[in-house]
Amino acid sequence: MVDAVVLIAFGGPTARDEIRPFLANATRGRGISAERLEEVAHHYERMPGARSPLNDLTRAQAQALGEALARRGAFMDVRVGMRNWRPYLHETLAQLAERGARRCLGVIMSSLRCEASWDRYQQDVAEARARMSDPPEVVFAPPWGREPGFIDALVDRADAALGKVPAAGRRWTPLIFTAHSIPVAMADASPYVEDFTAVARAVAAKLEHARWSLAYQSRSGGPREPWLEPDVGATIRDLAKAGERRVVVAPIGFVADHVEVLYDLDTEARAVAAQHGVAFHRAASVNDHPDFVEMLAELVREAA
Repeated sequence: MVDAVVLIAFGGPTARDEIRPFLANATRGRGISAERLEEVAHHYERMPGARSPLNDLTRAQAQALGEALARRGAFMDVRVGMRNWRPYLHETLAQLAERGARRCLGVIMSSLRCEASWDRYQQDVAEARARMSDPPEVVFAPPWGREPGFIDALVDRADAALGKVPAAGRRWTPLIFTAHSIPVAMADASPYVEDFTAVARAVAAKLEHARWSLAYQSRSGGPREPWLEPDVGATIRDLAKAGERRVVVAPIGFVADHVEVLYDLDTEARAVAAQHGVAFHRAASVNDHPDFVEMLAELVREAA
């Protein structure tokens, strides 16, 4: 039985002066150039308040989950623990221990599995517990990216974006599903692409939208290392060359509208579309969509 829940997310800076320390922390040992880090820092600086929205969005997910559990009669402490910024995982676990929690359910807030999006999260929890003298036990929720509630939330978000396309051309408007690009070697050693493809296929089937494709975004590695392609910008350019004048982009590889969505899609990909005369529509991430939250509540119920 679990007596608390921790939503485990990447983390992000909450003020301008936190941006560069956060990026140094998040990319330590990954060999990312100073030029690339400075470029990403400017992305954060362009966000409202020069801060990442991820912490607030994850807290909103936690609050909604706590309310959903309470409606089921399960009154449980639901907290947020971040890998790369405050509240750090060890801080959250210490707070829960002070409140008497002995066994926590860790929910990794990533729908696609690979070493970077799944294994490192579990490793960071182990390291956080090792810093404590009497840490609570942490058990992990199973992979949930193909759960019906998550799929339904994605369908609803994509359908709302498609609804902005004139009805006459909506059925054949290209629908581009995106996920974060990762190194090809990492992808080959994981079910990442399989997960991504399965989710996209399920969403498209429920939408009854036959014209869809996969693309990747937010590449951050060195130019000599192969990463997953095609890039979403290249996909938009190819569609423009083929005569398309509208695209709908659905970032189904993300669970919140954070910087990779708000800048990499809403600024960069939208600019590519505009340069080629293509109208750009972007589906919201699931964020605290009720279907997603209910799916998380069911994960907790099964663990309890």
